[in-house]
Amino acid sequence: MAHVPRDLLDRLAKLEREVRTLRGRANIRPALDSVLGGNVVIGRGGQLIAQTPYDVRTFVVGQTADGDWGIGLGREDGSRALTVGDEAGTDAQMIRMFSRDAQVIVMDDAFSDRFLGRPWMPVPLYPTSAQVTSSTGYLIGWRGAGPVHNAVAYLRLITYAGTGGGQVRVVMTPPDGTERVLAEYDAAPGTSTVRSITYPLDGLDYLDYASWRIDHRTKGAGSVETDVIAAYTRNTFSADEAPTTPAQ
Repeated sequence: MAHVPRDLLDRLAKLEREVRTLRGRANIRPALDSVLGGNVVIGRGGQLIAQTPYDVRTFVVGQTADGDWGIGLGREDGSRALTVGDEAGTDAQMIRMFSRDAQVIVMDDAFSDRFLGRPWMPVPLYPTSAQVTSSTGYLIGWRGAGPVHNAVAYLRLITYAGTGGGQVRVVMTPPDGTERVLAEYDAAPGTSTVRSITYPLDGLDYLDYASWRIDHRTKGAGSVETDVIAAYTRNTFSADEAPTTPAQ
């Protein structure tokens, strides 16, 4: 029997151990829990989803079931917290923030790209000393000014006119200084006249400064009094309400 040096047997045994180690490591998948360089791309459909152990989605980004692309942040109970896209009835890719009971509390406008949708913001109107007047010429009963936030203005007024009746005029002045009469109407004598005015803010931009005025006068011997029941701006309810906006 040939003599084999002991150190050669030891070296062969060491090589066998190293081969077994390499084979074992080849079958172990590396942890895919970090990206140390480059980008992670989701394209041509598909989504990146984070969810709880109970299959509740808390983060989604990618192509939705409706075919658009969006982002969703959810709460642990499954309710939505913040979304980009996924709104029904439009393709506006709106940004919406939800309350814990699924009410939209902050959003942009679906049909008017530049304006805030919610919350609705008040139109600043304050009574003057002529809120009640016997003048036959127009006097200012209410006035105010401030930046506009939503696309559509809504005012609801009630006017009591005495003998002979009265007239009411609602005026808005945009930044260019040109007065716009939004409504002008008669108030019947001896009764209360209620009027609602809805006006898309054509030609105005988000945070443009506008002045508001409610004028009134009598048409006979009696007095006239006008009260503001509601005055605010709101989001558009349809594409027909979208105001024209100035060029960028």
